Amino acid sequence: MRFLSWLKSGRQKVWRVEKMVSLVVATTSDPASIGPASALLAMSSDWCPGPKLQDISTFLNGRVRLLKQDRGIVEEDNLDKRWEELTGEIVDEIIFLSKHVAVSNRPAVTVHPIGVPHLQSQEECTAGGKPGWAGPPCPRIGPWLRFMKTIAEAHNLTPEFEVTLEATHHGPVVSKPAMFVEIGSTEEYWKRQDAAQVIALVVWQGLGLDGGNGVGNWTEKEDVWVGHLLSGYSLPMEEPSLKKKEYHFNDIGGTWKDAIKVAVATTREAFPGAEVLVHLDSKMGPLWWHLG
Repeated sequence: MRFLSWLKSGRQKVWRVEKMVSLVVATTSDPASIGPASALLAMSSDWCPGPKLQDISTFLNGRVRLLKQDRGIVEEDNLDKRWEELTGEIVDEIIFLSKHVAVSNRPAVTVHPIGVPHLQSQEECTAGGKPGWAGPPCPRIGPWLRFMKTIAEAHNLTPEFEVTLEATHHGPVVSKPAMFVEIGSTEEYWKRQDAAQVIALVVWQGLGLDGGNGVGNWTEKEDVWVGHLLSGYSLPMEEPSLKKKEYHFNDIGGTWKDAIKVAVATTREAFPGAEVLVHLDSKMGPLWWHLG
């Protein structure tokens, strides 16, 4: 995809063509990140070195830009803006490769949007992002979840590995539609080459590097799409001081309303012109909410 813009040069308008690109971000400090990135680079000889972004190595293939950094995956903010400033290219989306951690320790491959919309300004973001912020969800999240299941089954990764959609969480800060693609949930599985190969194939075919049309292009406007998913901890509620038989949502304090507003607003931003549906689980909210 290319974007037409014009510049004023004296009294004339000069048109230029700006290439729209996808950023894929990996870190050498995470085996579940560098494993799929290395597998992706090994899939073709068409990759070529790109310009250095500060100390970040880059590789180019068609409209895909693979960024390989050494810092933690949530520590490099505004990679989309920084790439645009460096190259003049327009970033269409940004996809992060990372490890997934879960209390269950169960092996899994996952996708999820990013943000910490429930945090207040004085609260610390321990895993990147900034308080009250959520990134626009990448339109590929839903289609890639289904596609990942197909690829995982074809390569016998399931049923050992779950294929799951995670809730919105952590950073880094970005402005363009973003998603994380992860391998979980312990070091044993982060290093699994078969899982890395599945993730690499999802990215390779999902972005059309195989010569196909890719998977989950929003311009095609087909199928069901997925935006933000907010867990209970992202909807903190404060019990009203006055006891009532029924509560109105304006009676309930906490940042839960702000989190929903941010999630809806950034989903609308990621899916221009779309009808956005919000589903509230009947089990959401603390116990007093249901007993009110």
